[in-house]
Amino acid sequence: MSSAQLARTEGMALKPLKPSRPAFFDANKLPWAPWVIEGTHFKLLNIDKKTGGMTILLKVDAGNEAPVHGHVGGVEGYVIEGEFGYDSDRGGAGSYFYEEAASLHMPDSPRGTVMFAIAYGPIIGYNDDGSVAAIVDGKFMYDLAVKHGVAGHLAHLSDFPR
Repeated sequence: MSSAQLARTEGMALKPLKPSRPAFFDANKLPWAPWVIEGTHFKLLNIDKKTGGMTILLKVDAGNEAPVHGHVGGVEGYVIEGEFGYDSDRGGAGSYFYEEAASLHMPDSPRGTVMFAIAYGPIIGYNDDGSVAAIVDGKFMYDLAVKHGVAGHLAHLSDFPR
């Protein structure tokens, strides 16, 4: 901050702005809904309309292997229960992970997992022949949450084009 900016704020009391919506909600009360891969379930916490990113809780059934998919933006998360990974690179409960943008992989979860994840852009799923099977972005996730009746806490996104 420059000295001119400091001078303008001296003597001014800062007042907190009242939020337009609550900052907290109990995600434990939100039911799990089926996700895009058989044996997976999600709780959509938020989306970023500008990047197509999303914040989710993801539950993966034991023995699940995801199809090949890639990330337009990076993905980071925290393993809450169980474990998952890629070959010998694995993480269990309490593990933080970061997957770089443009990564292409096939994670598996022999024992199942529950994780908190933030995707900073869409996820692209591929068919076995390399063609695009699905683009999972914020709009897709919002529509899926609405379809399953689990988007009530996202009223601030009700103007999201559908």
